[in-house]
Amino acid sequence: MTALDARLPSGGAIPPRLPASGDREAGSSLWRDAWQRLKRNRLALFSLFLFLAICLFCIVGPWLVPWDSQAQDLLMGATAPSARHWFGTDTLGRDLMVRTMEGGRISLLVGTVATGVSLVIGVVYGATAGYLGGRVDAVMMRLVDILYALPFTIFVILLMVAFGRSMWLMFFAIGCVEWLSMARIVRAGVIDLRKQEFIEAAVSLGYSHSRIIFRHLIPNVMGPVIVIATLTVPAVMLLEAFLSFLGLGVQPPDASWGVLINEGQQNMAIFPWLLIFPASLFALALFSLSFLGDGLRDALDPKTAKD
Repeated sequence: MTALDARLPSGGAIPPRLPASGDREAGSSLWRDAWQRLKRNRLALFSLFLFLAICLFCIVGPWLVPWDSQAQDLLMGATAPSARHWFGTDTLGRDLMVRTMEGGRISLLVGTVATGVSLVIGVVYGATAGYLGGRVDAVMMRLVDILYALPFTIFVILLMVAFGRSMWLMFFAIGCVEWLSMARIVRAGVIDLRKQEFIEAAVSLGYSHSRIIFRHLIPNVMGPVIVIATLTVPAVMLLEAFLSFLGLGVQPPDASWGVLINEGQQNMAIFPWLLIFPASLFALALFSLSFLGDGLRDALDPKTAKD
């Protein structure tokens, strides 16, 4: 028997060579795979960069220009776009580009804050209803059906009329009427997950309901939640623009895109730039978020993965 035979297992078969550490395939995850799929969607990727550029324009822009959004020049009045005022000025002589930037700040803030409120309420409510099931689920979802039957815009208007026209109240009011779809989607996902083995194992180990909901169920439904949140932001911004158009949203001297669009449509026949610039930027933000939401929906769906 040779030295090689002594090292072989019985039967003389040579064991397979284990791959070296450098040859091993790197591990993957849902989020890494989703990012790879999103990068292949050129329209969604362009929408992402476009939305980030709009946010950067609105957040950083007012600090880089020499104009104050509240500084009035009544003698100059409304002037067309020029090298001095790129977006022109409004009827009070205020620089429209700075007002559009600061209006974008408020509109984006409304979209993100109100979406955050709806996200917290909808995810917790839907996960609780889906996990507990039975009569608790039936009662909770019947409440959702009742709220669905109410006209959302009228509900927000009543809240603002009853408690005052506060911008932060508007954030909360819009968030409180935008969580219903989120709750239904999360509930459906949790109902599927609660039948899985890892949830049954958590129950058998005696974990509390809150631990199972917040540490095991909610993290596993975050994919659809992110998609819905991305699509909720433009819906919230549209609702805020509608309220501002009615005079129930952001109050002067502050301005949002909805306020600027309302001011622009009153003078669009004489000074069309007052409507064109804020409406165009608002439309670009809405389109970019919508296309990004569609791209995220495809990227977070494992069925779209290509071999």
